[in-house]
Amino acid sequence: MQTHILKANEAEEYYFDEGCFILELSNSPADPDVSIARARVKPGVTTKLHRLTEVVERYVILSGQATVEVGEREPQPLSVGDVVIIPSLCPQRITNSGTEDLVFLAICTPRFTEKVYENID
Repeated sequence: MQTHILKANEAEEYYFDEGCFILELSNSPADPDVSIARARVKPGVTTKLHRLTEVVERYVILSGQATVEVGEREPQPLSVGDVVIIPSLCPQRITNSGTEDLVFLAICTPRFTEKVYENID
């Protein structure tokens, strides 16, 4: 692998049917071990219940407030700086419980592809 600097392009943000806006910061077959996306959820919105196959996902809360549901755990409140580690096949969804956009990083290992996503709502 060679050194790369990837620049975020806000114009590439897209709406994902899960219920959030996604900006892929790093997601390439040239770097299959990890992907990094910025997710943005509008106030009052809950993403669809879903799971990822053979991928571990981590949420890193950058701004806003949320409630996360992961596996069999009771819903947990989240705020800036909190990290959620979600094993493969673990049901998950997040709710923006604040009044501003919820923004977090979704870091996946190995990298996220649409084929690993399963809507279970």
